[in-house]
Amino acid sequence: MPETPLDIPRTWVEFTDPADAGQRFRCDLTWLTSSWTCIYGSGCAGIYQDRPYDGCCTLGAHFTDKDDIARVKAAVAELGPDEWQFHSVGAGGRWTEKEDGELKTRVHEGACIFLNRPGFPAGDGCSLHQHAVRRGLEPHTVKPDVCWQLPIRRSYRTVELPDETSYLEVTIAEYDRRGWGPGGHDLDWYCSGNSEAHVGKEPVYRSNRGELVELMGQTAYDELVLRCEAQLDAVKSARSRGSRTLLPLLVHPATLKAQEEARALKGSKPVKALAASDRAAATSKTSSGARSAKGAGSTKRVRSSRSGRDT
Repeated sequence: MPETPLDIPRTWVEFTDPADAGQRFRCDLTWLTSSWTCIYGSGCAGIYQDRPYDGCCTLGAHFTDKDDIARVKAAVAELGPDEWQFHSVGAGGRWTEKEDGELKTRVHEGACIFLNRPGFPAGDGCSLHQHAVRRGLEPHTVKPDVCWQLPIRRSYRTVELPDETSYLEVTIAEYDRRGWGPGGHDLDWYCSGNSEAHVGKEPVYRSNRGELVELMGQTAYDELVLRCEAQLDAVKSARSRGSRTLLPLLVHPATLKAQEEARALKGSKPVKALAASDRAAATSKTSSGARSAKGAGSTKRVRSSRSGRDT
């Protein structure tokens, strides 16, 4: 399925952080109200064609800071061989490696060492994620920062004003291919702009509530919800008025495409087929393995070629 273009019309909103008057959030409502969901195990093609079962876990994950490492280390200490396929390989602190001087999760047999492969009795997918789900924990409390943030990207910049004052701008947006660096354009498949992954039952700001609260804080998230709800009201109004020409300005094009495909499917196939897609849409985020740089929410450049050096 072709991906939507990277440069699409987007609706942005800005507001001051209720917890810190010195910073403002800039949020991509087009992305946050989209119907994207992780489809690992339910249609995900993997970022590399020759490793379709890896999802985005092929490269392993770079750690952002000491807190990131400590959180994952604590979770790894709780993993047993029944949960983690490569326990015998990675136990005892053997689950990390350095690449270009930076610490990351070890790559074993072609993918992240925490990725259980198809056929493993506990199921394939991220063993850390599965560990959290089985214990009723939020996955972001045990996974590397960059893994649980993908495909939401948090970035920062200082905005200088004409009166020589400034503020910190915190952007919450889609982690599209460009977030991976130049090598992101070489990925064989990617989900955030692909209609195949825009089949979620809830918009991103609801389905990723835990991640967004962690990235923004509860009070800022509450403010975001108000603005996302207003965006959805605007979409509903545009639909009811028949103003379909406005929808591409309000709705993520991959979400629009997925909705069109669902309507076409409903008209040509029995309801049972829709139920199958609903099950795919309900699949929780089981795996994320992008590479990060210094600072949570940023990204270290992905390899422009799988055998070459980082760019």
